[in-house]
Amino acid sequence: MNIIDLSACEAVCLMRSGEMSVTEYVNALIIQLEAKSDLNAFILYDVKKIRHDAKKLDDHRISGNECGSLFGLPLAVKDNIETSSYITTGGTGGLSNYLPKQNAPVLQKLLANGALVLGKTNLHELAFGITSNNSIYGAVRNPYNPEMIAGGSSGGSAAAVAARITPFAIGTDTGGSARIPPALCGIVGYRPTMGRYGSVGAIPISHTRDTLGTMARDVADIQLIDQIITDQIDVTELTDLKTIRLGVSRDYFYENLDPDTAKRTEEALQVLKELGAEIIEVNIDNLMALNDAVSFPICLYESIKDMEKYIAQIGISFSELIEQMGSHDVKDFYETCLKQPPFTEKQYHTALYEARPLLQQAYQCYFEENKLDAMVFPTSKLTARPIGQDENVIINNVETPTFNAYIHNTDPSSNAGLPGISIPIGLSSENLPIGLEFDGPVKNDRKIMQIAAIFQKAVGQLAKPE
Repeated sequence: MNIIDLSACEAVCLMRSGEMSVTEYVNALIIQLEAKSDLNAFILYDVKKIRHDAKKLDDHRISGNECGSLFGLPLAVKDNIETSSYITTGGTGGLSNYLPKQNAPVLQKLLANGALVLGKTNLHELAFGITSNNSIYGAVRNPYNPEMIAGGSSGGSAAAVAARITPFAIGTDTGGSARIPPALCGIVGYRPTMGRYGSVGAIPISHTRDTLGTMARDVADIQLIDQIITDQIDVTELTDLKTIRLGVSRDYFYENLDPDTAKRTEEALQVLKELGAEIIEVNIDNLMALNDAVSFPICLYESIKDMEKYIAQIGISFSELIEQMGSHDVKDFYETCLKQPPFTEKQYHTALYEARPLLQQAYQCYFEENKLDAMVFPTSKLTARPIGQDENVIINNVETPTFNAYIHNTDPSSNAGLPGISIPIGLSSENLPIGLEFDGPVKNDRKIMQIAAIFQKAVGQLAKPE
């Protein structure tokens, strides 16, 4: 096996034992990074620093010191997550010289356990979009077809993992950004229960919805990182799915899927049945209306307030930030909202304190009344589309707004604060990845990981991109 194909767990095991040096591993990844530079997955990386950090770890082990649980693991870090050793640009011009004083707490915990930063990954400008078509740093390209988007906003992180540049990446997720890019790039993506990882040290969009998330090619890697971040160890381990009940809400989540996504999803449901899971066909009543009452009123209101607070700490004005934006969709949004906020404070409070609890209650009742361990649905209604289709895409011969099309299935659980994990289930007729998501009740993160791990073992990983 080529060492760039190693999972995070496999690589760490070999480096901790000394069977493979950290230097040997990072050198192989650097070669792959440069060979796949056309994907534009990274905004920043420093080969000299990577090799210096690797040697330092190798010397640490050779000297007989204890090696951390993530010893030698190179992490790709989305460039809206603060790093003290790299500028954090947020993918925007106004922050191109911003060097944070410290690492984001989640990242710091991983580094304290022996990981190292491989580089900062490209993203949709300020993480405010779904395509990662960044007008300043260039579009992130899909490893399975470079003419296609990698998804957003964590497109660079997902592309880097899929292209074997890194075994693991950190991203953020406000409404699907740690699950949609993995689905489009053929890897695993995880959004934790709201508050499990938090969003401290990340450039904000909406504090009610923002969270850090993780990406890998193997669920076991997601589980390893989660244990380290949370110090939570599984008390019981699922060995099969024979006692598991999975909800299928065809209203909303299964409507207007592109044909390949629909086909692969039904095949995946059959695999779950064969693994012993009981599929319960029951809908979440009135989900669209419940979600619409929460989604934009909270996100768009908080986006201005949270950004104002964040950049004030840096010492840059909103007008300076906007002036140096390159992506028209992001720039137009902020300019418009500053002139005329789309929602009043009263509308925001209604969404936050009245509508959101109703959405959360609907999910809670769905899981409890139907005795469900999780629900399952296609992560995205459609596969990756060509770079440049930022405003509209075609699904089943109907033109649909691009943002709404991709975020449709991941948005409700983001607003409710639920955990979700996306698993690749196959390729479309055009050889583009398709993802399946498992969402669970609040704080049931470890259980949905276990379900996903058993399922992934059955379906296997996708063939790697050429």
